[in-house]
Amino acid sequence: MAVREILPDIYWIGAIDWDRRLFDALIPLPEGTSYNAYLVKGSEKTALIDTVDPSKEFEYVCNLVKAGIESVDYIIVNHAEQDHSGSLPMAAELFPRAQIVVSEKCRDLVQSLLEIPPERCLVVKDRDTISLGNKTLEFIMAPWVHWPETMLTYLQEDHVLFSCDLFGSHRATSDLFVDDIREIYHSAKRYYAEIMMPFRSNIRDHLAILTSCDIRIIAPSHGPLYQPPDPILAAYRDWISDEVKNEVVIIYVSMHGSTEKMVNHFAGALMERNVSVRIFNLAVSDIGEIAMSLVDAATIVIGTPTMLFGPHPLAANAAYITNLIRPKTKFAAVIGSYGWGGNTVETLKGMLSRLNAEMLDPVYVKGIPDQACLRELETMADTIVRKHREIAVSSQQAG
Repeated sequence: MAVREILPDIYWIGAIDWDRRLFDALIPLPEGTSYNAYLVKGSEKTALIDTVDPSKEFEYVCNLVKAGIESVDYIIVNHAEQDHSGSLPMAAELFPRAQIVVSEKCRDLVQSLLEIPPERCLVVKDRDTISLGNKTLEFIMAPWVHWPETMLTYLQEDHVLFSCDLFGSHRATSDLFVDDIREIYHSAKRYYAEIMMPFRSNIRDHLAILTSCDIRIIAPSHGPLYQPPDPILAAYRDWISDEVKNEVVIIYVSMHGSTEKMVNHFAGALMERNVSVRIFNLAVSDIGEIAMSLVDAATIVIGTPTMLFGPHPLAANAAYITNLIRPKTKFAAVIGSYGWGGNTVETLKGMLSRLNAEMLDPVYVKGIPDQACLRELETMADTIVRKHREIAVSSQQAG
Protein backbone atom coordinates (compact mmCIF):
# COMPACT_ATOMS: atom_id res chain seq x y z
CA MET A 1 0.00 0.00 0.00
CA ALA A 2 1.23 3.48 -0.83
CA VAL A 3 0.05 7.07 -1.06
CA ARG A 4 1.86 8.95 -3.82
CA GLU A 5 1.87 12.66 -4.49
CA ILE A 6 1.04 13.72 -8.04
CA LEU A 7 1.11 17.45 -7.32
CA PRO A 8 0.73 19.35 -4.05
CA ASP A 9 -2.55 18.27 -2.43
CA ILE A 10 -3.27 15.77 -5.24
CA TYR A 11 -2.56 12.11 -4.49
CA TRP A 12 -2.80 8.62 -5.96
CA ILE A 13 -4.46 6.38 -3.36
CA GLY A 14 -5.39 3.37 -5.50
CA ALA A 15 -4.20 -0.23 -5.57
CA ILE A 16 -1.96 -2.32 -7.79
CA ASP A 17 -3.18 -5.80 -8.71
CA TRP A 18 0.03 -7.63 -9.57
CA ASP A 19 -1.59 -11.06 -9.83
CA ARG A 20 -4.81 -10.51 -11.77
CA ARG A 21 -4.70 -12.35 -15.08
CA LEU A 22 -8.27 -12.13 -16.41
CA PHE A 23 -10.73 -9.26 -16.73
CA ASP A 24 -14.48 -9.61 -17.29
CA ALA A 25 -13.91 -13.38 -17.46
CA LEU A 26 -12.62 -12.74 -20.98
CA ILE A 27 -9.67 -10.37 -21.35
CA PRO A 28 -6.20 -11.74 -20.45
CA LEU A 29 -4.11 -9.46 -18.26
CA PRO A 30 -0.52 -10.62 -18.86
CA GLU A 31 0.85 -7.59 -16.98
CA GLY A 32 -1.74 -7.37 -14.21
CA THR A 33 -3.49 -4.03 -13.71
CA SER A 34 -4.03 -1.16 -11.32
CA TYR A 35 -7.14 0.48 -9.93
CA ASN A 36 -6.31 4.17 -9.80
CA ALA A 37 -8.16 6.27 -7.24
CA TYR A 38 -7.31 9.84 -6.38
CA LEU A 39 -7.52 12.33 -3.52
CA VAL A 40 -7.80 16.09 -4.06
CA LYS A 41 -7.46 18.40 -1.06
CA GLY A 42 -8.79 21.91 -1.52
CA SER A 43 -8.42 24.80 0.89
CA GLU A 44 -12.01 24.27 2.02
CA LYS A 45 -13.18 20.84 0.91
CA THR A 46 -11.84 17.39 0.03
CA ALA A 47 -12.80 15.06 -2.81
CA LEU A 48 -12.12 11.44 -3.64
CA ILE A 49 -12.12 10.50 -7.32
CA ASP A 50 -13.19 6.88 -7.83
CA THR A 51 -12.53 3.91 -5.57
CA VAL A 52 -11.04 0.49 -6.33
CA ASP A 53 -12.08 -3.05 -7.15
CA PRO A 54 -13.69 -4.77 -4.12
CA SER A 55 -10.79 -7.22 -3.95
CA LYS A 56 -8.51 -4.30 -3.02
CA GLU A 57 -10.83 -2.54 -0.60
CA PHE A 58 -8.51 -3.13 2.38
CA GLU A 59 -5.59 -1.49 0.59
CA TYR A 60 -7.79 1.46 -0.34
CA VAL A 61 -8.83 1.99 3.28
CA CYS A 62 -5.21 1.73 4.40
CA ASN A 63 -4.26 4.44 1.93
CA LEU A 64 -7.05 6.69 3.19
CA VAL A 65 -5.71 6.23 6.72
CA LYS A 66 -2.14 6.92 5.58
CA ALA A 67 -3.32 10.08 3.86
CA GLY A 68 -4.82 11.24 7.13
CA ILE A 69 -8.31 11.65 5.71
CA GLU A 70 -10.84 12.18 8.49
CA SER A 71 -13.66 13.65 6.43
CA VAL A 72 -14.61 13.82 2.76
CA ASP A 73 -17.03 16.24 1.15
CA TYR A 74 -17.37 14.61 -2.27
CA ILE A 75 -16.85 11.17 -3.78
CA ILE A 76 -16.61 11.55 -7.55
CA VAL A 77 -17.82 8.54 -9.54
CA ASN A 78 -16.59 8.78 -13.11
CA HIS A 79 -17.78 5.27 -13.96
CA ALA A 80 -19.98 2.72 -12.18
CA GLU A 81 -18.16 -0.46 -13.21
CA GLN A 82 -16.90 -2.56 -10.31
CA ASP A 83 -13.19 -2.04 -10.90
CA HIS A 84 -13.81 1.71 -10.42
CA SER A 85 -16.67 1.80 -7.96
CA GLY A 86 -16.80 -1.59 -6.30
CA SER A 87 -15.61 -0.07 -3.00
CA LEU A 88 -18.05 2.84 -3.21
CA PRO A 89 -20.51 1.34 -0.67
CA MET A 90 -17.69 1.09 1.87
CA ALA A 91 -16.47 4.64 1.13
CA ALA A 92 -20.01 5.97 1.39
CA GLU A 93 -20.38 4.31 4.80
CA LEU A 94 -16.95 5.49 5.93
CA PHE A 95 -17.79 9.10 5.01
CA PRO A 96 -21.56 9.39 5.65
CA ARG A 97 -21.66 13.14 5.00
CA ALA A 98 -19.97 12.95 1.63
CA GLN A 99 -22.05 13.67 -1.44
CA ILE A 100 -21.60 11.14 -4.23
CA VAL A 101 -21.10 13.07 -7.45
CA VAL A 102 -22.45 11.27 -10.51
CA SER A 103 -23.90 11.83 -13.94
CA GLU A 104 -27.63 11.21 -14.25
CA LYS A 105 -27.16 7.78 -15.82
CA CYS A 106 -24.48 6.90 -13.31
CA ARG A 107 -26.89 7.64 -10.45
CA ASP A 108 -29.21 4.95 -11.79
CA LEU A 109 -26.35 2.48 -12.18
CA VAL A 110 -24.81 2.94 -8.73
CA GLN A 111 -28.30 2.52 -7.32
CA SER A 112 -28.94 -0.74 -9.17
CA LEU A 113 -25.43 -2.20 -9.13
CA LEU A 114 -24.14 -0.99 -5.76
CA GLU A 115 -27.34 -0.19 -3.83
CA ILE A 116 -26.36 3.45 -3.27
CA PRO A 117 -29.40 5.43 -2.10
CA PRO A 118 -30.31 8.07 -4.70
CA GLU A 119 -30.57 10.74 -1.99
CA ARG A 120 -26.80 10.43 -1.42
CA CYS A 121 -26.13 11.43 -5.03
CA LEU A 122 -25.36 14.87 -6.39
CA VAL A 123 -26.14 14.76 -10.11
CA VAL A 124 -23.96 16.94 -12.32
CA LYS A 125 -24.29 17.84 -15.98
CA ASP A 126 -21.75 18.55 -18.70
CA ARG A 127 -19.34 21.35 -17.70
CA ASP A 128 -20.78 21.71 -14.21
CA THR A 129 -18.19 22.59 -11.57
CA ILE A 130 -17.64 22.06 -7.86
CA SER A 131 -15.37 24.30 -5.82
CA LEU A 132 -13.06 22.85 -3.19
CA GLY A 133 -11.89 26.33 -2.28
CA ASN A 134 -8.68 26.93 -4.18
CA LYS A 135 -9.37 24.02 -6.56
CA THR A 136 -12.22 23.56 -9.04
CA LEU A 137 -13.46 20.27 -10.42
CA GLU A 138 -15.11 20.43 -13.84
CA PHE A 139 -17.15 17.50 -15.14
CA ILE A 140 -17.12 16.51 -18.80
CA MET A 141 -19.76 14.04 -19.91
CA ALA A 142 -18.28 11.35 -22.17
CA PRO A 143 -21.13 8.90 -22.86
CA TRP A 144 -20.18 5.70 -24.64
CA VAL A 145 -16.50 6.14 -24.08
CA HIS A 146 -16.83 2.60 -22.78
CA TRP A 147 -20.15 2.86 -20.85
CA PRO A 148 -23.16 5.18 -21.33
CA GLU A 149 -22.59 7.00 -18.01
CA THR A 150 -18.84 7.69 -18.37
CA MET A 151 -17.69 11.06 -17.06
CA LEU A 152 -14.29 12.75 -17.02
CA THR A 153 -13.15 15.09 -14.26
CA TYR A 154 -10.87 18.04 -14.98
CA LEU A 155 -9.03 19.85 -12.20
CA GLN A 156 -8.87 23.35 -13.61
CA GLU A 157 -6.16 25.05 -11.57
CA ASP A 158 -3.71 22.13 -11.81
CA HIS A 159 -4.62 21.13 -15.38
CA VAL A 160 -5.13 17.45 -14.48
CA LEU A 161 -7.59 15.32 -16.43
CA PHE A 162 -8.91 12.32 -14.50
CA SER A 163 -9.82 10.45 -17.66
CA CYS A 164 -11.57 7.33 -16.37
CA ASP A 165 -10.92 4.43 -18.78
CA LEU A 166 -9.82 6.74 -21.59
CA PHE A 167 -6.02 6.54 -22.12
CA GLY A 168 -5.69 3.67 -19.65
CA SER A 169 -3.57 0.52 -19.76
CA HIS A 170 -3.85 -2.77 -17.93
CA ARG A 171 -0.40 -2.78 -16.40
CA ALA A 172 0.76 -3.36 -12.86
CA THR A 173 3.73 -1.07 -12.30
CA SER A 174 5.31 0.83 -9.44
CA ASP A 175 5.97 3.77 -11.78
CA LEU A 176 3.50 6.57 -11.14
CA PHE A 177 4.23 8.34 -14.44
CA VAL A 178 5.13 7.10 -17.92
CA ASP A 179 8.82 7.87 -18.48
CA ASP A 180 8.90 6.82 -22.12
CA ILE A 181 5.84 6.19 -24.31
CA ARG A 182 7.73 3.33 -25.95
CA GLU A 183 7.63 1.44 -22.66
CA ILE A 184 3.85 1.68 -22.34
CA TYR A 185 2.81 1.81 -26.01
CA HIS A 186 2.10 -1.91 -26.37
CA SER A 187 0.01 -2.05 -23.18
CA ALA A 188 -1.88 1.14 -24.04
CA LYS A 189 -2.63 -0.02 -27.58
CA ARG A 190 -3.78 -3.39 -26.35
CA TYR A 191 -6.06 -1.69 -23.82
CA TYR A 192 -7.47 0.57 -26.54
CA ALA A 193 -8.11 -2.44 -28.78
CA GLU A 194 -9.85 -4.49 -26.11
CA ILE A 195 -11.82 -1.78 -24.32
CA MET A 196 -12.08 1.42 -26.32
CA MET A 197 -12.03 0.50 -30.02
CA PRO A 198 -15.79 -0.16 -30.31
CA PHE A 199 -16.31 3.53 -29.43
CA ARG A 200 -13.80 4.97 -31.89
CA SER A 201 -16.11 7.63 -33.33
CA ASN A 202 -17.23 8.71 -29.84
CA ILE A 203 -13.63 9.03 -28.71
CA ARG A 204 -12.84 11.12 -31.77
CA ASP A 205 -15.62 13.53 -30.82
CA HIS A 206 -14.47 13.75 -27.21
CA LEU A 207 -10.82 14.32 -28.14
CA ALA A 208 -11.99 17.33 -30.11
CA ILE A 209 -13.88 18.57 -27.04
CA LEU A 210 -10.83 18.11 -24.83
CA THR A 211 -8.78 20.49 -26.97
CA SER A 212 -10.55 23.29 -25.09
CA CYS A 213 -8.83 22.16 -21.86
CA ASP A 214 -5.23 22.95 -21.00
CA ILE A 215 -4.29 19.39 -20.01
CA ARG A 216 -0.83 18.88 -18.53
CA ILE A 217 -1.34 15.57 -16.74
CA ILE A 218 -3.64 12.69 -17.73
CA ALA A 219 -4.58 10.47 -14.79
CA PRO A 220 -6.46 7.39 -16.08
CA SER A 221 -8.20 4.71 -14.05
CA HIS A 222 -5.71 1.99 -15.00
CA GLY A 223 -1.96 2.07 -15.54
CA PRO A 224 0.53 4.92 -15.12
CA LEU A 225 -0.15 8.63 -15.58
CA TYR A 226 1.01 10.81 -18.48
CA GLN A 227 3.02 14.00 -18.02
CA PRO A 228 3.17 15.48 -20.59
CA PRO A 229 0.06 13.99 -22.23
CA ASP A 230 1.12 14.63 -25.84
CA PRO A 231 2.50 11.14 -26.62
CA ILE A 232 -0.65 9.26 -25.61
CA LEU A 233 -2.88 11.86 -27.29
CA ALA A 234 -0.90 11.42 -30.52
CA ALA A 235 -1.22 7.64 -30.28
CA TYR A 236 -4.98 7.88 -29.81
CA ARG A 237 -5.35 10.25 -32.75
CA ASP A 238 -3.62 7.62 -34.88
CA TRP A 239 -5.69 4.72 -33.57
CA ILE A 240 -9.06 6.46 -33.95
CA SER A 241 -8.32 7.76 -37.44
CA ASP A 242 -9.68 6.08 -40.55
CA GLU A 243 -6.16 5.33 -41.79
CA VAL A 244 -5.23 1.67 -42.15
CA LYS A 245 -1.94 -0.05 -42.95
CA ASN A 246 -1.02 -2.43 -45.73
CA GLU A 247 -1.56 -5.36 -43.39
CA VAL A 248 -3.62 -8.54 -43.38
CA VAL A 249 -4.49 -10.27 -40.13
CA ILE A 250 -5.22 -13.97 -40.57
CA ILE A 251 -6.93 -15.67 -37.64
CA TYR A 252 -7.54 -19.37 -38.11
CA VAL A 253 -8.13 -22.77 -36.63
CA SER A 254 -7.43 -26.08 -38.33
CA MET A 255 -8.57 -29.52 -37.22
CA HIS A 256 -6.83 -31.83 -39.68
CA GLY A 257 -4.38 -29.55 -41.49
CA SER A 258 -6.29 -28.50 -44.62
CA THR A 259 -7.13 -24.99 -43.47
CA GLU A 260 -3.61 -24.56 -42.10
CA LYS A 261 -2.14 -25.43 -45.52
CA MET A 262 -4.41 -22.83 -47.10
CA VAL A 263 -3.38 -20.21 -44.55
CA ASN A 264 0.32 -20.86 -45.07
CA HIS A 265 0.06 -20.68 -48.84
CA PHE A 266 -2.09 -17.56 -48.70
CA ALA A 267 0.28 -15.84 -46.27
CA GLY A 268 3.21 -16.62 -48.54
CA ALA A 269 1.39 -15.19 -51.54
CA LEU A 270 0.70 -11.98 -49.63
CA MET A 271 4.29 -11.61 -48.49
CA GLU A 272 5.54 -12.13 -52.05
CA ARG A 273 3.31 -9.16 -52.97
CA ASN A 274 4.81 -6.98 -50.20
CA VAL A 275 1.79 -7.13 -47.93
CA SER A 276 2.49 -7.38 -44.20
CA VAL A 277 0.90 -10.43 -42.60
CA ARG A 278 0.11 -11.39 -39.02
CA ILE A 279 -1.09 -14.94 -38.37
CA PHE A 280 -2.87 -16.12 -35.23
CA ASN A 281 -3.68 -19.77 -34.59
CA LEU A 282 -6.81 -19.57 -32.44
CA ALA A 283 -5.91 -22.77 -30.64
CA VAL A 284 -3.00 -21.02 -28.90
CA SER A 285 -3.35 -17.26 -29.44
CA ASP A 286 -4.11 -14.50 -26.96
CA ILE A 287 -7.36 -12.74 -27.89
CA GLY A 288 -5.89 -9.44 -26.68
CA GLU A 289 -2.99 -9.69 -29.10
CA ILE A 290 -5.42 -10.41 -31.91
CA ALA A 291 -7.51 -7.38 -30.99
CA MET A 292 -4.42 -5.17 -30.93
CA SER A 293 -3.35 -6.39 -34.37
CA LEU A 294 -6.73 -5.32 -35.76
CA VAL A 295 -6.32 -1.67 -34.75
CA ASP A 296 -4.46 -0.80 -37.97
CA ALA A 297 -4.94 -3.70 -40.39
CA ALA A 298 -6.69 -3.05 -43.70
CA THR A 299 -7.91 -6.64 -44.03
CA ILE A 300 -8.96 -9.48 -41.77
CA VAL A 301 -9.20 -13.07 -43.00
CA ILE A 302 -10.81 -15.84 -40.94
CA GLY A 303 -9.72 -19.37 -41.71
CA THR A 304 -11.79 -22.26 -40.43
CA PRO A 305 -12.93 -25.75 -41.28
CA THR A 306 -16.59 -26.61 -41.14
CA MET A 307 -17.38 -28.45 -37.95
CA LEU A 308 -20.58 -30.39 -38.48
CA PHE A 309 -22.69 -27.66 -40.13
CA GLY A 310 -20.90 -24.39 -39.32
CA PRO A 311 -17.62 -22.73 -38.38
CA HIS A 312 -15.34 -24.17 -35.74
CA PRO A 313 -16.36 -22.71 -32.33
CA LEU A 314 -13.01 -20.94 -31.96
CA ALA A 315 -13.52 -19.20 -35.29
CA ALA A 316 -17.09 -18.31 -34.38
CA ASN A 317 -15.89 -16.82 -31.10
CA ALA A 318 -13.19 -14.79 -32.88
CA ALA A 319 -15.73 -13.50 -35.41
CA TYR A 320 -18.12 -12.56 -32.60
CA ILE A 321 -15.45 -10.62 -30.71
CA THR A 322 -14.25 -8.92 -33.90
CA ASN A 323 -17.80 -7.85 -34.56
CA LEU A 324 -18.00 -6.42 -31.03
CA ILE A 325 -14.79 -4.40 -31.10
CA ARG A 326 -15.49 -3.06 -34.62
CA PRO A 327 -11.99 -2.34 -35.95
CA LYS A 328 -11.59 0.09 -38.85
CA THR A 329 -10.75 -2.83 -41.14
CA LYS A 330 -11.74 -2.12 -44.74
CA PHE A 331 -11.95 -5.69 -46.09
CA ALA A 332 -12.79 -9.14 -44.74
CA ALA A 333 -12.76 -12.66 -46.15
CA VAL A 334 -13.27 -16.29 -45.19
CA ILE A 335 -11.11 -19.22 -46.27
CA GLY A 336 -11.16 -22.88 -45.28
CA SER A 337 -12.34 -26.35 -46.12
CA TYR A 338 -15.28 -28.63 -45.44
CA GLY A 339 -16.05 -32.30 -45.56
CA TRP A 340 -19.64 -32.72 -46.70
CA GLY A 341 -21.50 -29.43 -46.36
CA GLY A 342 -22.62 -26.69 -44.04
CA ASN A 343 -23.10 -22.93 -43.95
CA THR A 344 -19.78 -21.75 -42.58
CA VAL A 345 -19.20 -18.83 -44.94
CA GLU A 346 -22.72 -17.47 -44.61
CA THR A 347 -22.63 -17.87 -40.84
CA LEU A 348 -19.37 -15.97 -40.47
CA LYS A 349 -20.53 -13.21 -42.81
CA GLY A 350 -23.59 -12.76 -40.64
CA MET A 351 -21.44 -12.66 -37.51
CA LEU A 352 -19.38 -9.78 -38.97
CA SER A 353 -22.38 -7.63 -39.81
CA ARG A 354 -21.28 -4.65 -37.68
CA LEU A 355 -17.99 -4.27 -39.52
CA ASN A 356 -17.91 -1.47 -42.03
CA ALA A 357 -15.89 -3.73 -44.31
CA GLU A 358 -16.27 -5.07 -47.83
CA MET A 359 -16.59 -8.85 -47.86
CA LEU A 360 -14.31 -10.39 -50.46
CA ASP A 361 -15.22 -13.58 -52.31
CA PRO A 362 -14.38 -16.57 -50.10
CA VAL A 363 -12.07 -19.43 -50.92
CA TYR A 364 -13.84 -22.41 -49.42
CA VAL A 365 -13.15 -25.89 -50.78
CA LYS A 366 -14.07 -29.48 -50.17
CA GLY A 367 -11.28 -31.56 -48.71
CA ILE A 368 -7.60 -30.78 -48.90
CA PRO A 369 -6.49 -27.77 -50.97
CA ASP A 370 -5.58 -28.73 -54.55
CA GLN A 371 -3.75 -26.63 -57.14
CA ALA A 372 -6.97 -24.90 -58.20
CA CYS A 373 -7.60 -23.88 -54.59
CA LEU A 374 -4.06 -22.53 -54.22
CA ARG A 375 -4.50 -20.46 -57.38
CA GLU A 376 -7.74 -19.04 -55.93
CA LEU A 377 -5.82 -18.00 -52.83
CA GLU A 378 -3.24 -16.27 -55.02
CA THR A 379 -6.07 -14.49 -56.84
CA MET A 380 -7.41 -13.34 -53.47
CA ALA A 381 -3.95 -12.03 -52.64
CA ASP A 382 -3.93 -10.08 -55.92
CA THR A 383 -7.34 -8.65 -55.08
CA ILE A 384 -6.16 -7.54 -51.66
CA VAL A 385 -3.08 -5.84 -53.14
CA ARG A 386 -5.30 -3.92 -55.54
CA LYS A 387 -7.79 -2.98 -52.84
CA HIS A 388 -5.03 -1.78 -50.53
CA ARG A 389 -3.53 0.36 -53.27
CA GLU A 390 -6.92 1.91 -53.99
CA ILE A 391 -7.48 2.98 -50.40
CA ALA A 392 -3.90 4.28 -50.16
CA VAL A 393 -4.47 6.45 -53.24
CA SER A 394 -7.83 7.59 -51.89
CA SER A 395 -6.22 8.52 -48.57
CA GLN A 396 -3.46 10.52 -50.30
CA GLN A 397 -6.02 12.40 -52.35
CA ALA A 398 -8.11 13.16 -49.27
CA GLY A 399 -5.02 14.39 -47.43
